[in-house]
Amino acid sequence: MRREILEVDALFVGAGPACLAGAYHLARLQKRHNEIAASRGEPPLEISIALIEKGAEIGSHAFSGAVLDPVALQELVPDFLARGAPLQPVLTDQVSFLTRTRRIGLPLIPPPLQNHGNYIISLGRLVRWLADLIEQQGGVDLLPGFGGREVLYEGNRVVGVRTGDKGIDRHGQPKGSFEPGIDIRAKVTVFGEGPRGTLVKAMTQRLRLDEGRNPQVYSTGVKELWSVPREAGVAGLVHHTLGYPLDLKTFGGGFLYGLSEDHLAVGLVIGLDYRNPTLDLHHEFQRFKQHPLVAGLLRGGKVLAYGAKAIPEGGYYAVPVLAVDGGLIVGDSGGLLNAMRLKGIHLAMKSGMLAAETLFDALRTGDTTASSLESYEKRLRGSYVFRELHRVRNFHQGFEHGLWAGLLNSGLQMITRGRGLRECRSFPGGHERMRKLREYFGKALPALEEVRMRFDGVTTFDKLTDVYHSGTRHEEDQPPHLLVADPDLCRTRCTEEYGNPCQHFCPAKVYEMVDGGDGKGKRLQINASNCVHCKTCDIMDPYQVITWVPPEGGGGPRYLDL
Repeated sequence: MRREILEVDALFVGAGPACLAGAYHLARLQKRHNEIAASRGEPPLEISIALIEKGAEIGSHAFSGAVLDPVALQELVPDFLARGAPLQPVLTDQVSFLTRTRRIGLPLIPPPLQNHGNYIISLGRLVRWLADLIEQQGGVDLLPGFGGREVLYEGNRVVGVRTGDKGIDRHGQPKGSFEPGIDIRAKVTVFGEGPRGTLVKAMTQRLRLDEGRNPQVYSTGVKELWSVPREAGVAGLVHHTLGYPLDLKTFGGGFLYGLSEDHLAVGLVIGLDYRNPTLDLHHEFQRFKQHPLVAGLLRGGKVLAYGAKAIPEGGYYAVPVLAVDGGLIVGDSGGLLNAMRLKGIHLAMKSGMLAAETLFDALRTGDTTASSLESYEKRLRGSYVFRELHRVRNFHQGFEHGLWAGLLNSGLQMITRGRGLRECRSFPGGHERMRKLREYFGKALPALEEVRMRFDGVTTFDKLTDVYHSGTRHEEDQPPHLLVADPDLCRTRCTEEYGNPCQHFCPAKVYEMVDGGDGKGKRLQINASNCVHCKTCDIMDPYQVITWVPPEGGGGPRYLDL
């Protein structure tokens, strides 16, 4: 197959805060260099920069809580307020422990959750604003609708990315609209795909980037954006919760963020290292909204949007090798997130900026080998990125034995420079901690077919209704982007051992066990068009036979305001 080849100096993969900050900073470094060169009568340095994004438009797949520490934004755009950055200052901080019907407020806010000087944001709006700055400055080609499907190599050197083919039907045959993917070849490729990125996952396996590291541990956050009455007084509110609806052995918590006088983000985060094979993230989120605290704020309101996303929380000891021959890894793709502070956007942006500085030096000298690009990791270790990660290096792992032990460990970390009760230099992958049905429930197996709760369609919703709220759209006649290596395993061994947990942990009803019609029981049905790209299935499947890959043509959710 003949493919178009696009050659650039620098390629950024993903339009999240890391790559957008990196592309903007690199273009600015080039501009400043050339201004100085011109004043000296020297020739300019020409660097071609491209950024590809799997979403149909910049921001459509950007999803986070989110509360922003502005430290990196201040470095990148010192006059960000004057330039109209879409930010809501934090005005009120609260932390509560919830029982089924009560709220117990903490008299003192733990330092990591104190948000004075921080901002509540819609990540979708923030990345669109960053993209606008890039277009105003110039020097970067922004290419939404192009998902990276395969890393290009020469030996073990990364030389670019191949984008996905378009116009292929569900049987893998080309349609009349067929267009082969493009080979984008670059001197340096920066990978910022977000958590559990397809390209970084494959590259990690090939180049053994995780050798000697802990497995990455994730959580998944589910969230709705609500329009609420102004009298609710939510503007600037940051309220974090522990306890209900989760049991004391399951890591996670809820959040309420007031983006304006009448817009409230409500969400729940659950660690993907839970034991219960029937735990349903979306169902627990609906229960969370029934708590009097949350229900009171939502009363008289209307849901506007829904989404879900995995969150990398393995921390310092799970960060893989971030610099390879011809490539750099930034942001969530490298696990650069402070789980104790519930913040990663500032670390992602800073990593993108440091990648740009490394890339600029490498292109200027003409040396883009691994030995040259390794200075990126040195820059990270000398910055607040790794200082933050090291101070909370045992946070998520400290909850291995439940909530109270985890809180004790968190408190000790603040006075032991991150150590806590012990150093967690070895920790299993989250999917390994899921228990089989009989191990977890004993002989009293749950009635898995029963309806867990009645959704009122006002405050609580079923999964398909929330998928509608996510704006998710996929071309129906295209190859599935959720690849199951052994479907027979799902109807036999997984049914018996785990009760098919994919139908529970997926927050978008992508996976269903339906009548096989062949007298052999149920089979797995994949409703790929429902997928909201959270990657939970790729992460939490106990057999690790599910692989998520980018769908064709920018399909997926539309998270412009999330």
